Amino acid sequence: MSDFFIQSDISEIVTRIQNISQDLSGKTVLLTGARGFLGRYFIEIFKQLNNQNLVLPVHVIALDNLITSGKFSEKIIDDSNIEFIQHDVTEKFSCNKKIDYVIHAAGIASPEYYQKYPFETLDVAINGTKNMLQLAKENNSKFTFFSSSEIYGNPDSQNIPTKEEYWGNVSSLGPRACYDESKRVGETLCYVFNQQFGVNVNIVRPFNFYGPGMQEKDFRVLPNFASRIKANKPLKVYGRGDQTRTFCYITDALTGLFQVILRGVPNEVYNIGNPEPEISVIHLAEMISKIIDSKTSHDVINYPDNYPSNEPTRRCPNIEKIKNDLDYQPQVKLEDGLKRFFSWTDLNYIGKK
Repeated sequence: MSDFFIQSDISEIVTRIQNISQDLSGKTVLLTGARGFLGRYFIEIFKQLNNQNLVLPVHVIALDNLITSGKFSEKIIDDSNIEFIQHDVTEKFSCNKKIDYVIHAAGIASPEYYQKYPFETLDVAINGTKNMLQLAKENNSKFTFFSSSEIYGNPDSQNIPTKEEYWGNVSSLGPRACYDESKRVGETLCYVFNQQFGVNVNIVRPFNFYGPGMQEKDFRVLPNFASRIKANKPLKVYGRGDQTRTFCYITDALTGLFQVILRGVPNEVYNIGNPEPEISVIHLAEMISKIIDSKTSHDVINYPDNYPSNEPTRRCPNIEKIKNDLDYQPQVKLEDGLKRFFSWTDLNYIGKK
């Protein structure tokens, strides 16, 4: 078991994408956010594809400025076909290789960090996206932008589960706006580059991806709970605890991402997540206690200063489009995913919260 992931999860993803992975054979991929939560998985999947699956290796140019990578900032990537470059994508990037795919996964997604770095959050989603789209234009690359389910804001009940066509209910002001609104602008840039320059783009909107490799100081709900459990402390439930979420385990998340990157219908937007079950945070805390056979209690508290209080009350995806277009189907039930995640955190978290 690695500090980053569970090896069987990587193998599961590679198996699930084996019928499309040869699209990468002999190609060059530019990956931004390469040392983030999702970026590290991409690297490990590319490594295994090169070792076991591809006729010709995929060459990967992996970029990250390491601003939020924490203990995962190590740059050791033992594959001669994967080149790491410490680079801030808000600055222009030049490359002498023909790039076939641009995977723009760079961004600051944790509320703790985007409150700490609001300008940087805006910058990477706007200027970073513009720079990467320009690179895709110059190389005639297929471009995938990692947006967020947060662009939907707080949908009314008639728009839950939420379809891609929903316009959103988002404030341009407040502690979350630097993230929400910059992702919306990033999507607009994708639209403009497609319409004006013909860039082949896809936009993905992730819904609550989780799994091994999440930093203990990520400050989102599952790492928070895991750290408290490791420290033998009561779980902290913010607000009233009746806000609901759906959760998508990392193997389902990466399978869906690769399907869009390699076979997404040009210029379409895709929700990626698991719509079942939609669960309240209090119910989630109770489920976790049962799963790990713990008598851990939970306290309902006010939102702390480092976590914005105006979060959506519900978040649940409609995934009919990706099902119909790409035959995507989540396979990991929440209970199973939580077991995998908390087994990993028990070995890798230290429990400081």
